[in-house]
Amino acid sequence: MASTSGTPAAVPNVGSHGHGFGTAPVFLASISTILGAVLFLRFGYAVGHTGLLGSLLIILLGHMVTIPTSMAIAEIATNRRVEGGGEYFIISRSFGTTIGASIGTALYLSQAISVAFYAIAFAEAFQPLAPWFEDLTGLAFDPRMVSLPGILILLTLIVFRGANIGVTALWIIAGVLAITLVLFFVGPSIEGTSTDGIRLLDRTQNPDPFFLVFAIVFPAFTGMTAGVGLSGDLANPRRSIPLGTMIATSIGMLTYVAIVFKLTASAPPNILGSDQLVMSRIALWGPIVPIGLACATVSSAIGSILVAPRTLQALANDEVVPWRSITSFFSRGHGDANEPRNATLITAVLAVTFVALGDVNFVARIISMFFMVTYGSLCAISFLEHFAARPSYRPTFRSKWYISLFGAIMCGLLMFQMDPVYAALSLLAMAGIYLGIRASRKDQGDDLGAIFRAGMIQATRHMQVRLQTSLPARTSEAWRPSVIMVNRRTFERKSPLMLLNWICYRHAVGTYLHYLKGPLDPEHYAESRIALDRLIDLAQANKSTVYVDTIVSPSMRSALAQSLQVPGISGMENNTAMFEFSLNDGAETRKEVLDGCQLTSTSEMDILVLRHSERFFGNHRSIHIWITWHDNDNANLMILLAYMLLGHPEWSKAEIEIHAAVPEDSAAEATATLEDAVTTGRIPVSPRNLKIFPTDRSIKFAKLVEEHSMDADLVILGFTMKRLAGKGVELLQRHPELGDVLFVCAHEQVTID
Repeated sequence: MASTSGTPAAVPNVGSHGHGFGTAPVFLASISTILGAVLFLRFGYAVGHTGLLGSLLIILLGHMVTIPTSMAIAEIATNRRVEGGGEYFIISRSFGTTIGASIGTALYLSQAISVAFYAIAFAEAFQPLAPWFEDLTGLAFDPRMVSLPGILILLTLIVFRGANIGVTALWIIAGVLAITLVLFFVGPSIEGTSTDGIRLLDRTQNPDPFFLVFAIVFPAFTGMTAGVGLSGDLANPRRSIPLGTMIATSIGMLTYVAIVFKLTASAPPNILGSDQLVMSRIALWGPIVPIGLACATVSSAIGSILVAPRTLQALANDEVVPWRSITSFFSRGHGDANEPRNATLITAVLAVTFVALGDVNFVARIISMFFMVTYGSLCAISFLEHFAARPSYRPTFRSKWYISLFGAIMCGLLMFQMDPVYAALSLLAMAGIYLGIRASRKDQGDDLGAIFRAGMIQATRHMQVRLQTSLPARTSEAWRPSVIMVNRRTFERKSPLMLLNWICYRHAVGTYLHYLKGPLDPEHYAESRIALDRLIDLAQANKSTVYVDTIVSPSMRSALAQSLQVPGISGMENNTAMFEFSLNDGAETRKEVLDGCQLTSTSEMDILVLRHSERFFGNHRSIHIWITWHDNDNANLMILLAYMLLGHPEWSKAEIEIHAAVPEDSAAEATATLEDAVTTGRIPVSPRNLKIFPTDRSIKFAKLVEEHSMDADLVILGFTMKRLAGKGVELLQRHPELGDVLFVCAHEQVTID
């Protein structure tokens, strides 16, 4: 069973803080990825095809996903000591390896494919040189002539020089980006731009659908997590990750809003929609934009190349797949900083494969879907953890549960708006990954199930307290059985637990306690845990709806006394106790039942006694109720119990027969009363199965029962505590020719109307 913390086996300590970076690399990696390729290549397209309002809506929708995700990541990052592996490490150490590996796999793929996306975008920066190249060589310019060599050179540098060169480059690139944006904002408008002011709805002719545009530009906002992947190389990741991530997200959002207004004011929609390097025509010095684009794509590619292999290395460290040779290869690091060279090689293969496709829009849509799945999962898990309120989840930075829920819902909605088929396939893929990893790591338990269980505990706790405080005084109209049974013969006979399960299948609440005699010491406690496991397996095998547990006590009487005083599992107090015996049991068992009934009567609870036989309830087709002149208080409860049995599938085809033995002078009145009760109470009893026998003699009654109910699958008889005290347990041994018999003694007056 998974621990409450959801923490997997410890990962080997592979360099406590790697390179020991501060907050700046987190911010630089995030902001340089946010203000990256999509900004320079596709935001003019977005403004041209959706207009100013549409572009602002894209920014708003995008940040409705990224801001809740940023807050969720910042929160999760402060919950535990953070090592290498970025988002994967943070998620897996808070929610368990199975959840972490499922999200981490999708995250790794999105990061690895992002390398290809930025490489393709990098090649677009050389598009202005295409005419010169074609004149010089006589060959048609193909961006892959730049992207493929470029990605190979960059991967080689990262493999052999590690993260240091990447972080150094980030400072230079961030400076170039800042200069590029300044020159863009101070640049003039393109000739032909409207001078009538900013028009909110101006778009190019035949614009692309809004959500297609959104899918293409959404990767622009996903860079906020780029710096998280450096977690293993940070001196203080708990501080640097939330601070760097949130600052980069905020600055990125404001910058995009400003860029949308500048683009709208500086170029007509038709040029915005058709010229992917329109920003170079607006900037004060045009060549700075391709330079900025090249720097932005290089920085984004560097960020992804640094992060993706570290995610894969952390996945391998946790051995999320059963193939040791594969995990050993990918988890192997190089040098004191544990550089993930092997993981970088497989990332290179994926990146080069997608670079060969060469279509920036296609790759952008694939990345968007992967990121949406990842972010939606993060927000959903964060929301569930808030609701579950596990003590092991103690982040120092707190988001809000409704923000995480909102982020998860937005991801789901936007995914299906972008591409319903790919969205459904992505969700199925995530579910398949989770189930596959869970199956291969059975020793780790069900991490998602652990969170749901914690959430159910919270919900149950609140509902039970609320229900208890709102319960009115006992009313017969609102009555339902809350049955408790304490029994020491659980594993020798199955009938008692079966009957309790049938009664509680739909209408009632049941608690079954297996009794172990002895003091509550370590030996008996250990025995009770073993018995509980057996009991749970038995309940699951029978698809039981009864809550099961064990109780250790010096005597059955003390165990029953304790149990009758505990609250029911539904938030209402137990109102019914059930006992069992067979005609073959000895005097000790019969005395135990008698003592139990007498003790229960002091608690003003209804009493059920099952006298079971070797018939095991026959074919579950016939239930006979016998009502006598002693059962004025028992009759309604007896009828309701029979009705409840019909709610179980095994008894759904059974027929209820009501046999009433009444004094001869009141037979007509008794018949009318029973017919009215059955009709107005909506009890499924056919008139032909309602039979009245005028008699007040016990001998004649015994013959009637034997004659009419000898073959019944279950017979329900009533008794009173006064008669039980006078006749003793022999009262429950009458009619030995019958099969299974349920004796009923009602303390409460139950109404059928």
